[in-house]
Formats: sequence, C-alpha cells, structure tokens
Amino acid sequence: MRAAEDSDVTATLVGFARTLRAAGVDASPERVQAMVSATSVLEVCVRNDVYWAGRLTMCAGPDDLERYDRAFRAYFSGEIAPPLRRVPPVEVVRPVAVPGTERSRPREVDDESSPASTVSETEILRHRDLAALSPSERDVVRRLIAAIDPVGEPRLSRRHRPSHRGPLDPRRTVRTMLRRGGEPVRLEHRRRRIRPRRLVLVVDVSGSMQPYADPFLRFAHAAARRRPGTEVFTIGTRLTRVTREIRDRDPSAALMAVAGAVPDWSGGTRLGELMQAFLDRWGQRGVARGAVVIVASDGWERGDAALLGDQMARLHRLAHRVVWVNPHRGQPGYAPMTAGMVAALPHIDDFVDGHSVAALERLAKVISGGPDA
Repeated sequence: MRAAEDSDVTATLVGFARTLRAAGVDASPERVQAMVSATSVLEVCVRNDVYWAGRLTMCAGPDDLERYDRAFRAYFSGEIAPPLRRVPPVEVVRPVAVPGTERSRPREVDDESSPASTVSETEILRHRDLAALSPSERDVVRRLIAAIDPVGEPRLSRRHRPSHRGPLDPRRTVRTMLRRGGEPVRLEHRRRRIRPRRLVLVVDVSGSMQPYADPFLRFAHAAARRRPGTEVFTIGTRLTRVTREIRDRDPSAALMAVAGAVPDWSGGTRLGELMQAFLDRWGQRGVARGAVVIVASDGWERGDAALLGDQMARLHRLAHRVVWVNPHRGQPGYAPMTAGMVAALPHIDDFVDGHSVAALERLAKVISGGPDA
C-alpha cells in the first residue's frame, strides 16, 4: 500500500515538472529527483510543504520564482500565499486513522488535502479534448493555459552587448583609451544580443472553430502578456487586429474586450481572402517579416482554395516559420482532406494539433524552436 502511494506521489510530481517546463522553468530530471526526495521527508498532504519543496529544488534563479508560483497555482488548482508576505500559510493535514475506529471527513477537505488526487485529475484534463469539457473543467484548463509560457524562437538582434570574446568594438575601445589617457590598455569586444522572434497569431473564430477559439485566444493572451511584440489577429468573415485588446492583464477581461472588438464571431470562413488582406495591410509591411506566424484553424474554406494556397506561399516567403495548428489533427483517423488544408500544407513548416492543453504545451515548444514531440 505504501509503495502505491509513493508511486502516485512520484507521478504527481513528474506531471508538475512537465507544467513547469511548459511555463519556462528548467525542471531537469535531477531537480525532479531532488523534489521527490524533499517531499519524502515532508508532509506530502500539506500544500505548503509541497510548495516549498518544489520552490527550493526546481527554481534556479529569481526569474523562475514568478513562473513557479503561477504554475503551482494552476496545477494544484488552489491559491497559495506569495512568498515574502506576512500571511500565515493554510495547512490542511490528513486525519490520522486510528485502528478500530472509522473517521469521516468532509468531501471538501479530502479534495483540498490530497495533491495527488487533484493532480491526477488535472493530468487527465491536460489530455482531454477542449471541446468536451464541463464548465468546472474549463476553469481548471484556463488556469493551465495561463501557465504556458511561449518563449519564442531566439534570433540575433542588431544591437550589441559587451563581451569578453567576439568582434572588436572600436567605439568602446577608443572611449576606454581616452579615459586612461590614450593608453591602449585593452581591446573591447562585443556580441550581438539574442532576442526572441516576434510571434504573430492568426486565430480562426468561425462557427466550426467555436469550441477551440477561446482556448487559442487564451494561449495568445499568455504569449502577448509575456512577449510585448506579439501580434494577434482573428479571422472568420473579416480580419480583425486584437493586439491591443488582448494585452489586458486579466485573461477574462482580455477575452471580453476581444469579443467586443470581433464582429464576425461564429460566422463563416474566407481564409484565402483574409490572409491576403492580412498580408497586404500588415504582413508585407513588416509584422510577418522574419516572425514565427501561427495560424490556428481547422482549414474549412468557403472561398477559393487556390487563393489560400497562393497567400500561404506568400506568407512562407515573408515569415521565418509558419506553424498551422489544427484542433482536429489530434483526433484518431484524421487526414487533411479539406480543400483549405490541402492548399496550405505545402507552405507550412510545422503542422501540429491543438485539441488539448498538452497539445498547446507542445505548440509552445515548437514556437521556441524545439521539435514537434
């Protein structure tokens, strides 16, 4: 019995490590093992102990702390007292069973005091189809999506930074010489800065995409909040730029603003015409140039499929990478048979599924330049 409990705890922590990696925390196997060892000597049923065991073993620096807190809240489906605030932690301890007696406890305490039970349900939700969720499950999934951190593929910037190696920096070398009376004490070097590439998300909000439009826009919100250069557009019967609306700090408020700005929600689909409008007005002018462009659509095209193929070829020449996310791709037996997908596929670098939270986490890895696993 004890071995089964230990196995459940280990599976719980491994699933939490996956969420941390999706949020941008370097949860290496060594750190996961350290967290498992730490929880083995603590009270695993006490949320505060689990929180600090992970925080002290999984976080490598100050940049990981905020991501860790966000992932912990989303994964364990409960709020915690932020560190450095003088708020007494709420600990829920599992009652001790006394031989020969039966003790009952309320259902609420059992749900809150068992991280393994909560996380096992959360792990199931990570792989559940987003179109088949209950309202309570959607709330959990929304928190999981908010914890995803689409980093963006790195690129070399035109700006430079000081470095011990690399090309000679003439200006800094001369300034250093002048400060030292003209003596050539040392040569200064520089190296180009590394920045994430711009992300451009084009989300289909037509009727066929209704169950998936909200999760995709929440994914776009997570990207826009953490990457100021992210651009977000919606397509259906019209093209709408919603970059300003989706930058609100609160995801629900951002989605409400987007809903008010988009006039063609749950309408038809004219992908070819709208991709042409996007490229004519925004993409050709620099929004898509050198960027990672993500098109989230099922590929249903009511217009001319050949036009969509031409515009996707044009987009492919402008962008650094073109990623097409189709929520139906993750379903058994799926084949890209629609006219829109057939026309677009030759001009796509990555064709990924987006039917679940786990699929969106894989999409974040694809965006950062990782393999489509």
